[in-house]
Amino acid sequence: MTTLLIADLHLHPGAPDVTEGFLAYLAKRASQANALYILGDLFEAWIGDDILDTPDHDPLATQVVEALKALTDGGTKLYLMHGNRDFLLGSRFADACGATLLPDPYRVTLGGKPVLLMHGDSLCTQDDAYMAFRAQARDPQWQAQVLSMPLEARLELANSLRQQSGEANSNKAEDIMDVTPDEVDKALLEHDVATLIHGHTHRPAVHVLEVDGQPARRLVLGDWQPQRGWEVRIEAQRPPHLLEFPLSGI
Repeated sequence: MTTLLIADLHLHPGAPDVTEGFLAYLAKRASQANALYILGDLFEAWIGDDILDTPDHDPLATQVVEALKALTDGGTKLYLMHGNRDFLLGSRFADACGATLLPDPYRVTLGGKPVLLMHGDSLCTQDDAYMAFRAQARDPQWQAQVLSMPLEARLELANSLRQQSGEANSNKAEDIMDVTPDEVDKALLEHDVATLIHGHTHRPAVHVLEVDGQPARRLVLGDWQPQRGWEVRIEAQRPPHLLEFPLSGI
């Protein structure tokens, strides 16, 4: 039994090497696993599931859906979690891929042990400006308003939000954009787990913790680049382990 977890691919037309590597990963690596969890930010931006009605408008979306559907048709279970970039992914996209949408956070048993899965952005509570945006972006009324806009207007909005995010992050202290340790402890205690796996921060690492006097671990997935990808691999009788691998020659 092998479970793979990935996050922060940020697929977009401007990074064809990452897309090519991801498609190879699905066909050659993920297809050998029992389950694949994508913990947010599969896409750099997602402006609504109705983009699937216009494949010429966004051929990347169609390409990814077809590859994910081939994965699930082959017997690998697929689970998706929203990120801070693709929070408008909906049930139509999941159904087209044969995937299950997960809430954030999500407690699951993997490798015989309870594990908490998160995208990770909700842990970055020191970033007040981002937390305010996150609350807005997760609001159903705001989402409905955005989805009622024409596709071109949504695309302009997505580009504007990305630009604003980049400009804002360039002026923030590094520690503000990382997780708040107390929030990590709180999540582990609230969900009664000793292992947390998340992405978002683009700071891949395995953190050994002590929470309420008990040992715990936080595994942080890295973001994918043209040269390399990151995964957490969970196998029977083995603890979760974080792996970096080259995208070429998968």
